[in-house]
Amino acid sequence: MSGTDRFRLAARAYFAYGVVYWVGGVYLLAHGVGVAGGAAAGQRASLGLWAVMGLVLVFLVPFLLRHPRAWFERWIVSRRDFARILALFMAFRAFKVGEVALRSGGGSVAAPWGVVTFQAGAVVFFFVTVVALVCVALAAWGDE
Repeated sequence: MSGTDRFRLAARAYFAYGVVYWVGGVYLLAHGVGVAGGAAAGQRASLGLWAVMGLVLVFLVPFLLRHPRAWFERWIVSRRDFARILALFMAFRAFKVGEVALRSGGGSVAAPWGVVTFQAGAVVFFFVTVVALVCVALAAWGDE
C-alpha cells in the first residue's frame, strides 16, 4: 500500500470515527450527560456550539489527512507529523474510554431500543477508536 493510499485510508477511518463520536456526543449532551448536559433553555446555545465544533473537526481532520496541503505543511506541521500527533491523542482517548469500559457500575442513557449502559457504549467507542487509530498510525509511521 502506498503512502497516498495509507493517508486516504486514515482520512476515511478518522471520518467514520468522528461521525460515531459526534453522533454519540450530541446524543449524550441532548440527554443531559457531558460538558453542557442538562442545560437550561438559555444555555442550549452551548449545546449547539459543542455540536458545531465537533462537526468542524469531523470534516477538517480528514481534509488535512487525505491530501498534502502546501499551506498547512509549510506554516503548521507536515501531514505525517499531524498524523503522529493525532495518533497520540487517539491512543490517549482509547485508554480513557477503555477505563470506562472496564469500570463496574456507572450510569446509563435511554436509547430508542432500550437502555445503554456507559460500559456498553464505551466498548463500542473503544473498538471504533482502536480501528481508526491503527489506520492513522499506519499512515503516520509507514514507509513513504
